[in-house]
Amino acid sequence: MYDLIILGGGPAGLTATVYAIRKRLNVLLITRDLGGKTNYRLQLPFVEKHLVITGEEVVSRFANEVEYLEFARVLDKAVGVEKTKKGFAVSTKEGKSFEAKALIVATGALGQRLEVPGEKEYMMRGLCYSAVSYAPLFIERDTCVIGDTALALRATAELSRIARKVTLVAPTHGELDSPMGRRVLASPNVEVLEGFRVEAVKGDEYARRLVIHREDERRELVADSFFVELDLVPQSDLVANLVARDDKGRILVDARNRTSTQGIFAAGDVTDVISEQVLISVGEGAKAALAAYEYLLQLPE
Repeated sequence: MYDLIILGGGPAGLTATVYAIRKRLNVLLITRDLGGKTNYRLQLPFVEKHLVITGEEVVSRFANEVEYLEFARVLDKAVGVEKTKKGFAVSTKEGKSFEAKALIVATGALGQRLEVPGEKEYMMRGLCYSAVSYAPLFIERDTCVIGDTALALRATAELSRIARKVTLVAPTHGELDSPMGRRVLASPNVEVLEGFRVEAVKGDEYARRLVIHREDERRELVADSFFVELDLVPQSDLVANLVARDDKGRILVDARNRTSTQGIFAAGDVTDVISEQVLISVGEGAKAALAAYEYLLQLPE
């Protein structure tokens, strides 16, 4: 029986693990890899690596510490969580089972994919899934955003303050009638192509062109980078029957990262906390670990 099991080895999960270890908790991190989405870095022909502080660099110290402490981690995928009399039981893909008094869910969120030719080839090579993270790199550049949800509109609005031009490829009218949508439509350097869908991504070493179509009309868009902002999919199904979630599947947490179930905490992109940023996830992971520690201190021996 562990004191604490942490699910997910991204920025939130790694930070929570290190904090738990320093509090001398008997902790186990269950994750497929160390680093999560920070293992994928956007590469651009006009940006030198040494000029950019990457998420990978921010969490590398945490990852190195956890990698060294083999007793505190299991490189496996959690596939089930059950409530027990003494806490929680976690089952893994490899058929193992682990029990703990408390649980931190830090399984993150994945960006929806286009599922078109060229996407895998150019993923993170000019084709990106987080304008919020990389917008500052596009001063006086031409950019393209794909999507019609609030996430896409936010990305377009942010890029419009930095880039020379932003082309929004909106498959449907989506949320264009919202305050953010009206702002996007009124921006002089934003072109909205409503009703178009992506057919393919083309390029050389990097993504250079986007093939889009609407009924019988087909176009090729040229830009310095393309941002897929179709929405995020929180990886929360594992605890769907145990904690409260919002309509997008994000785990609802309070200011102390507590969920609706006593003993379960959550941190990072899997929660309803604002913005998908590495530094925010790091802070949320630390908070979750400290809250779990306080919870464990109050349990009877």
